[in-house]
Amino acid sequence: MKLQDFENDEEKVIQDKLKQKTWNEIRTNDSWGIFKIMSEFVNGYESMGRIGPCVSIFGSARIKPEDHYYLLAEKIAYKISKAGYGVITGGGPGIMEAGNKGAHLGGGTSVGLNIELPFEQHHNPYIDRDKNLNFDYFFVRKVMFVKYSQGFVVMPGGFGTLDELFEAITLIQTKKIGRFPIILVGKSFWSGLVDWITTTLIEQEKTVSDSDLNLIKIVDTEDEVLAVLDSFYKKYDLSPNF
Repeated sequence: MKLQDFENDEEKVIQDKLKQKTWNEIRTNDSWGIFKIMSEFVNGYESMGRIGPCVSIFGSARIKPEDHYYLLAEKIAYKISKAGYGVITGGGPGIMEAGNKGAHLGGGTSVGLNIELPFEQHHNPYIDRDKNLNFDYFFVRKVMFVKYSQGFVVMPGGFGTLDELFEAITLIQTKKIGRFPIILVGKSFWSGLVDWITTTLIEQEKTVSDSDLNLIKIVDTEDEVLAVLDSFYKKYDLSPNF
């Protein structure tokens, strides 16, 4: 079929992506793509390396400002910033906006790691002007979250939020990175997932160890989030203001 035979733009994009390319086309595109990837890493490292200790806040872009979890994320970010941590989010609307807003209102560092997407994503107005980074590649952006975060606060979200959560757990579990706090906010939201991990993965299939659940904490309030962070870093004699 030819491109003009498809009914909508999305189908045309899929067909264009799947069409057969010559070996020279593939080799040339891949070679030049490396430089674009390198430039995103270099820009990210140089920008993030100057910022200092931060906590990343993840969650759905679809949650509205009047939602309970939006207001809670804002309170969490405010409290985190007052404790001396900066806040990193994905830079978009919803929970991300709430995180940046709380940090902004708390007078703390407010970082946004934006990604180019066909829908949902646009940067929010609460990011520090010099700390709004843009990425084309998800994997480069994910490296920045992990490398420059002293903790993950995971609010209710969708596939993207789950992706970040399980990436962090996997990297800590396999000792590819040092351990840091991973805090799930909203017991009613996360309890079903944790029950499934416990009953199916741990007890039934034995694909996960009991101890792996110790990598996460589940809380409901902003005070509990800060308590987990403070407890972890006091144990290892670290301060958010180093």
